[in-house]
Amino acid sequence: MIVVIYRFLGHGRIMNTRLLMLTTFLACFTLYAQEQNMPPALAGNAKISPMQQFYIGASRVVWKSEKGVTNEGNLLKKDRGQSLLQDPIAPCVLTGTSGIILDFGVEIQGSVEIFTPMTKEKNNPTLRIRMGESVMECLTPVGSKGATNDHAIRDQVITLPWLGNITVGRSGFRFCLLEAADPTKPVQISEVRAIASVRNIPYLGSFRCNDEKLNKIWATGAWTVHVNMQDYLWDGIKRDRLVWIGDMHPEVSTISVVFGNNECVPRSLDLTRDVTPVSEWMNGISSYSMWWILIHEQWYMNQGDLDYLKKQRPYMQALLTKLCGLVGADGKEKIDGMRFLDWPSSPNKQGVTAGLQALLTMTLDSGARMMDTLGDQETAKLCQASADRARVQIPDMNGSKSAAALLSLAGMVDAKKIAQDVLLPNGSKGVSTFYGFYVLQAMAKAGETDAALEVIRNYWGAMIDRGATTFWEDFDAEWLENSGRIDEVLPAGKKDIHGDFGAYCYENFRHSLCHGWASGPTAWMSQNLLGITPAEPGFSKVYIRPQLGNLKWVEGSYPTPHGVIKVRHERNREGGITSSIDLPPGVKQVP
Repeated sequence: MIVVIYRFLGHGRIMNTRLLMLTTFLACFTLYAQEQNMPPALAGNAKISPMQQFYIGASRVVWKSEKGVTNEGNLLKKDRGQSLLQDPIAPCVLTGTSGIILDFGVEIQGSVEIFTPMTKEKNNPTLRIRMGESVMECLTPVGSKGATNDHAIRDQVITLPWLGNITVGRSGFRFCLLEAADPTKPVQISEVRAIASVRNIPYLGSFRCNDEKLNKIWATGAWTVHVNMQDYLWDGIKRDRLVWIGDMHPEVSTISVVFGNNECVPRSLDLTRDVTPVSEWMNGISSYSMWWILIHEQWYMNQGDLDYLKKQRPYMQALLTKLCGLVGADGKEKIDGMRFLDWPSSPNKQGVTAGLQALLTMTLDSGARMMDTLGDQETAKLCQASADRARVQIPDMNGSKSAAALLSLAGMVDAKKIAQDVLLPNGSKGVSTFYGFYVLQAMAKAGETDAALEVIRNYWGAMIDRGATTFWEDFDAEWLENSGRIDEVLPAGKKDIHGDFGAYCYENFRHSLCHGWASGPTAWMSQNLLGITPAEPGFSKVYIRPQLGNLKWVEGSYPTPHGVIKVRHERNREGGITSSIDLPPGVKQVP
């Protein structure tokens, strides 16, 4: 598909619309370009990128130095993308070591482009640019409080051209600091804009209900994953610009309900397979090789691509045989390597053991089904026998909600009892951005829709309440006490919710505020509130079993290989649900 540059409606900028305007625009903007012939000079040496560029003007000046800044408001007035010999609008001038922070309204993956005017002296001043996911990250130099250039250079000093433009950086950010780096050379800037690099794909899936907070959470999760759908499916756009297979499971769940089939999923699955011998674990983590199996069944059920599944058979058969060997004669797992669910679960070693027992059982059940589909009855029987042996071993979960959720989803414990005993107490306490998806799924399995909705509102909704336009790598409700917002300068006496928290690999400002594994509520709402799940591979048959909980109505759409399913469910006077369902040809609803 041809790569195009498109200016946003209005004046090429997002002013105060933030996330919902962006997602609405992307939903309405269809792929109109046809395949183009490659320019002769590039033929044979170039590939057409799946990414497109979008120009975004700054919506506001968040902060400026007390002295040395003039005409900063003029940067909000321009949308030309061109330096001029005679500019009727005066440039922003930074003298001394003064600076400003611009807000582009929504977190993006991309760059910043700076235009300079014609000046009397061609002295090429230097400028510090520091991109940030929060305002305070922009005010914090690399090396302080976890601020880093890992994965992407987001803090650097550049030399500006005379009467020209320069594009800087490629990171995940919403805010940008521009600061004069040499006090002897004033900086003049005529225009600044962000350049978002994103797949221009339609939002085929949708969700609406009578609770606007849930609507915003659904859209935020969708954008969190969308912006990570680069050449491959990344986990984060500032840090963790990598393919992490385990983290992909909630991300692929979200892609399935929002976008449907997208080539970044199989590309990422195949890349990791091809660089990981079966003798090793994907990403060096034993559970991630299990998630590779589970993602393949999930993808097959949603897309129905049997030919693609067949290509996985040699590797999958070998991996499943290896995993069967990790179930002892007594059914206890003997998983080696890095024993890991997610970072917040790590201190609870007994909880990790319980979670891995459940995850291995789920994986072998899944493997048995896929091997049966692929006609490998021998491996299918081996997987099922190993899963049945593992299922009877139920380790103590030591209060871990993540482990309890996996045990419930694996069918190893009573869903209602485990929800009452472990999942529901203390609300969102003990929930993580990654495994929270499975806690929500286990709550739904137990019929605890209202409790799940409260967790979504209070946990994921709290990030939005603090200024988030994408969901974070980690979050703890305890961080909310006396903490500020990410979109303002920290008030005196407040805790910095970005820079003062975090742990493990994401301490302080190293913490990513855009992580696809945190998008679970988007997939959960489409699967459980709209009630749409495939009953057969590729949605030839579909279950539509809505759980409205305390909601009055829900409506939305879900992409399938046959077309888009559209539903609306309303609570009627008798307390039941009245549904309107529109199925595309080739899809049959089953009870």
